[in-house]
Amino acid sequence: MNKLLVFMTDFGLDDGAISAMEGVAFSVDINLNIRHLTHNIPQYNIFDASYRLHQAINYWPEGTVFVSVVDPGVGSSRKSVVARTVTNQYIVTPDNGTLTHISRFIGIDEVREIEETTNRLKNSELSYTFHGRDVYAYTGARLASGVISFEEVGSLMNRDDIVVFELFGCHKIDNGVLGQIDILDVRFGSLWTSIPYEDFKACGFTLADNVRVEIFHKGVKVYSSLINYGKSFADVEIGEPVIYMNSAYHMAVAINQESFAEVYHIGVGKDWKITMTKE
Repeated sequence: MNKLLVFMTDFGLDDGAISAMEGVAFSVDINLNIRHLTHNIPQYNIFDASYRLHQAINYWPEGTVFVSVVDPGVGSSRKSVVARTVTNQYIVTPDNGTLTHISRFIGIDEVREIEETTNRLKNSELSYTFHGRDVYAYTGARLASGVISFEEVGSLMNRDDIVVFELFGCHKIDNGVLGQIDILDVRFGSLWTSIPYEDFKACGFTLADNVRVEIFHKGVKVYSSLINYGKSFADVEIGEPVIYMNSAYHMAVAINQESFAEVYHIGVGKDWKITMTKE
């Protein structure tokens, strides 16, 4: 293992929770290299956790251990697991759907259920609401430092038994494609869709085309306009919208130096669909 341990949670940074997790990890091995993916996942939002893991994981070295704690079911019967990807990364997480994007787009080699009688912080047995500290940070640190092997995490699970949710994906329609607004480029308000660049390109769109973009909320059209397809935001004037391929190789919609989501009051998730079509 390479001693890299990466934390991701929905805890925020307003209290001592993240510091407690770091302390547990350093107590296992003071030489661990601890980094942070984000702690600003919207509370309880498992979809966002799954997406952000997939967004980042391929850019980390082989052998990196990720600890993902977005766990609205903490203290319930949901399982605690460690998954090894086909690219030899490790994800310590509740089995609640957080592995969905990794399973779909990267691939999971093996999954083991954490044996908490051995892989749990000493004297934490009566704590039921902070498994991020007591189970996940502790197990992740032991795995990243080489104190335990992957096989010592716990018993092998059937990969097909892990919890995953359905992804909307991309659908061919007349003269274009239909997708979902999966998530925002949060800081800048760009809409990141479920439409892969290759599917968009297969419709015959080329750079500088004007594309008809329509957005629907619960089936009701809330936006319709022609938008220029560019390489980046600078291909349009400040304040103008643009379609582009984002860093996750999916199609996105933005306003140059403004927030598309705020200007047009657009949300994300299963109730928000988007079409891109030729005129």
